[in-house]
Amino acid sequence: MIQRAAVVIAVIIQIGATFLPALGIGEEIGSRSDATRTLVTPAGWAFAIWGPLFAGTVAFAIYQALPGQRRDDLLNAIAWPAAGAFLGNGLWAIYTQLHALTALSVVIIVFTLVCLLTVYRRLVALRREFVTVERWLVMLPLSALAAWLTAATIVNISASLKYHGVAFEQANMVLAAAVVLVGGIIAALAVGRGRGNPVYAAVFLWALTAIYAAGGQVAPPVAYATVVSGVLVIATTLFRLRDVGNRRHWLG
Repeated sequence: MIQRAAVVIAVIIQIGATFLPALGIGEEIGSRSDATRTLVTPAGWAFAIWGPLFAGTVAFAIYQALPGQRRDDLLNAIAWPAAGAFLGNGLWAIYTQLHALTALSVVIIVFTLVCLLTVYRRLVALRREFVTVERWLVMLPLSALAAWLTAATIVNISASLKYHGVAFEQANMVLAAAVVLVGGIIAALAVGRGRGNPVYAAVFLWALTAIYAAGGQVAPPVAYATVVSGVLVIATTLFRLRDVGNRRHWLG
């Protein structure tokens, strides 16, 4: 019961934290991001994905808190890391709105990503098929959030480096392209080890498309890196989903 309540509380913190600027506390996350924009920062429209992501975490929180789910082994296995991830998102939003995309924001987002990848691994390792409600309310939102946080962590690191004056000036195209390529390799590995998770792949491709639409339009190396990364992710997904067992695991 405690861990299920922790998930609900963490989701409330995650979403509520974003309203601080409306209360006159801190600056909007978008403004903070614009202040440290790099060639790796996605186009603004990409961040609209937070709406569906938040809605998905709310649906998950309600579902896992239902009395009938108290003894569900999958939910028991992922509740604590999921709560940690939602809390991490909330803490990151609070810190970023009050301060900036500094090194501490990287520490917070890496913690969040570790929690989500823990959930992701447990979804991958499930030895039975997801029932329909699990596929929509557990696998889908948490896989999507894990993918977005993978991309967001890379973006946050590059923005933090710029904030601290280390690197990632607009002219440093090659370094920015290298970061995108490394991110693509990491995502491809996550998909490969994740039995071709199509949700993770699709959301990461969304992030790559947004990077292409922004930095890729002013820096050809970044554009090439997004294309190569996208091909890696797509190829890995299709290769892993050739296996009938993997397709049934994710798609039913």
